[in-house]
Amino acid sequence: MPKVSLNTPAPQFCLNDYRGNPVSIDDFRDRQNVLLVFNRTFT
Repeated sequence: MPKVSLNTPAPQFCLNDYRGNPVSIDDFRDRQNVLLVFNRTFT
């Protein structure tokens, strides 16, 4: 995993949203700020 620092572009990645649809960080490249929240649930 690449090192990430504040105020630097996020590395490229793609994850599935809660509906199973792929979401890429590139979908948000034109935004000023993006807040990423990773939530893992255990069943």
